[in-house]
Amino acid sequence: MRPHSLSLLVVIACAVPPPTPAAAQVRPGIEVLLSDSLDVVAGRRVALLTNQTGVDRLGRRDIDLLRGTPGVRLMVILSPEHGLRGTEDRPGLPDAVDSASGLPIYSLYGGTPLSGIAALDTADVVLIDLQDVGARYYSYPLTAVLLMQEAARRGKPVVVLDRPNPIGGVASQGNVPPAPRPLERVIDFLSVPMRHGMTIGELVRFANDVNGIHARLTVVPALGWRRAMFYDDTGLPWVRPSPNLPDLESVLHYPGTCLFEGTNLSVGRGTAFAFQVIGAPWLDTAAVLSRLRVWGPWAQGALTGVEVSGVVFTPRGPTDGKYDDVEVRGIRFHVTDRRRYDPTRAAILTLGAIRAAQPDSLRFDDARFDRLAAGSELRRAILAGRVGEAVWGPWEGGLARFRRLRAKYLLY
Repeated sequence: MRPHSLSLLVVIACAVPPPTPAAAQVRPGIEVLLSDSLDVVAGRRVALLTNQTGVDRLGRRDIDLLRGTPGVRLMVILSPEHGLRGTEDRPGLPDAVDSASGLPIYSLYGGTPLSGIAALDTADVVLIDLQDVGARYYSYPLTAVLLMQEAARRGKPVVVLDRPNPIGGVASQGNVPPAPRPLERVIDFLSVPMRHGMTIGELVRFANDVNGIHARLTVVPALGWRRAMFYDDTGLPWVRPSPNLPDLESVLHYPGTCLFEGTNLSVGRGTAFAFQVIGAPWLDTAAVLSRLRVWGPWAQGALTGVEVSGVVFTPRGPTDGKYDDVEVRGIRFHVTDRRRYDPTRAAILTLGAIRAAQPDSLRFDDARFDRLAAGSELRRAILAGRVGEAVWGPWEGGLARFRRLRAKYLLY
C-alpha cells in the first residue's frame, strides 16, 4: 500500500541546490586497482570480502574482474551481513559456494568464525570492497575492520578498494561515543558520530590507528570523488546496499531514523520506503506534527531541509516483525535541502514530540536503543522531556574533537 499524506503538514525547507554535474567521472577502487595499481595483487593469491556492491561502473562483479585478470589468483570469497547478493535479512547466514565461480564463500555474519577460516592462511593479500552508507550503525565497516584485525594477526596485508560515501563527506552529525571500544563482533561500533562523513577506506584507516590494529593497510581511492558529492553526483549506478535501503532517499534519513529500531515504532521495513517513515497503529500523527510545527522554528534548525508529513502505510513481511499486515499511522520524512539537513536532529526531535504527545504509548527496547545511541544518555533525555539544544548541545565538544581527529585519515 502506498502511503498518502494526511491533512496536517510541517514543512521547513529551503531551495534545493543543483546537483554536481555527473558524467560517470568517479572510478571506484576496483577500477583504479586493475588499471593503475595491479602490482598490489599481481602474482598473488587473493581473499576478497565483498557483496553485490562490489562492482565497476558497468556493473561487473569484482569476483569476475579479478578472475579474468592474468596473474591474479582469487582463492576465497568472504561476505558480510545480508550475504554475497545482499538479499538476506536474517541472522546466522551460513557459508556457501558462489555458483558462478565455484569459489567458497565464508559468511562473516554467522558462518565460520574468522579465527577458524583456514583458507585465509593460503592468501597473500586480503582485498575489501563494500559500499558503506555513512552511518555509525552500519555493519560493513565493522566487518571490514574485524577482517583487518584477523589479517594483521596472521601477518597478511590488507587492501581496501574505496567507494564514495553516498551521503557526502562533509557533514559529521549526532553524538560520538566517549572512547574507542574493543571491536569483537559485527554489532560493535567504531567511535564515530551517527553520521561520520567518511568513506569506508577512511574509516578503516581511522580504526587501524585509533583501535591500535596496526595492519599493513593500503587504500585504493575512488578516483574523481569529492567530499561535497552525494551518490547521485558520481555517475555510478545505484546498487542497493542492503534489502531495506532501496534508494538514496532512505540512506539520507538512515543516520536518524535508524534510532527508531530501538522503539516500538516501525521504520517502514516491509515497504518500498524503509527508513523514510516511522509509525505505529497507536500513533496520533496530528498531535505529533502539531508539536513539531511549534518546536521546529526554535530547535536549532532540526527540521531544516526536510519536509515532514503524515502517512498511512502497511508493512508486508517486515523483517523486524513490527505490525505485519497492519495499517500503520506514521510520519514521512522527505529531504528538500540535503546539504543543510541533519537527520539525527530531525529524528530526535520527532522522538521527543512523540514522547510529549503520547508518553504512555512510546516504548523503548532499552538495550537496543542504547547500543545504537552509544549509551543511555539520549534515551534518558527523551524520557525526561528534554528537547532541542538541551539534547544535542552537549554533543558539540565531542563532534569538534572527532572532526579534528578524522582530518588525518581523510583521503579526498
